[in-house]
Amino acid sequence: MKQKFLLAILALGAMALGLSWGAATPKTETVSYKSGDDTVSAYLALPSGGGKHPAIVVIHEWWGLNDWVKEQAQKFAEQGYVALAVDLYRGKVATTPDDAHILMRGLPDDRGMRDLEAAFAYLSSRHDVNAAKIGSIGWCMGGSWSIKFAVDQPKLAACVVNYGWLPSDPALIAKIKAPVLGNFGAEDQGIPPKDVKAFESAMKASGKIADIKIYDGAGHAFENPNNKQGYRPEAAADAMQRSSAFFQQNLK
Repeated sequence: MKQKFLLAILALGAMALGLSWGAATPKTETVSYKSGDDTVSAYLALPSGGGKHPAIVVIHEWWGLNDWVKEQAQKFAEQGYVALAVDLYRGKVATTPDDAHILMRGLPDDRGMRDLEAAFAYLSSRHDVNAAKIGSIGWCMGGSWSIKFAVDQPKLAACVVNYGWLPSDPALIAKIKAPVLGNFGAEDQGIPPKDVKAFESAMKASGKIADIKIYDGAGHAFENPNNKQGYRPEAAADAMQRSSAFFQQNLK
């Protein structure tokens, strides 16, 4: 009897291990689509299973579409989203702050927005995407673009901003239709807490949905482990959990 019990336990353990090993890895590929007269590319990560899925436009930091951003797209695909990491720099990736600054300053606002709208149109056209459930998320420069995209695209269903610039003009805030979630650092010199709180107050005064959290002891780019001095693993994990729960609530 004891032997049969032990064999049953071992069998259950083997099944659990097999399920872990068999967990679906997102399919990834580089896709191309039109943005105005240009053809642009992006990194696409697909969830397992058939049917239509919600989707997320993933917007990179000032570094460009590097491996870390692609990993974030993969994480969202694992959660059941069609994740499209846009390439606003058209193939260029910075490795130094000076280069990143040059690339960021060299990105025209009209072209950047056109590329984001093209990404939205591309996702909307896919047979595996629920066009009514498309959100956006960005970090640093990408966080700024995420909220600017919410201003520009009234059909956006959810917007996440990670330590990005925030609008203060009431006319811009009035255009935001999507619920907004924001994650910010209390020690961020570029996006100070007073500006974050002012945005939150303006959103709520306009009847908009804004879920904002400011992390003590965290500065700019605290979610990226490549930021050796500023990375805050606990805050980063909490910010990702908040983002995942927010998308779950608003996109599924």
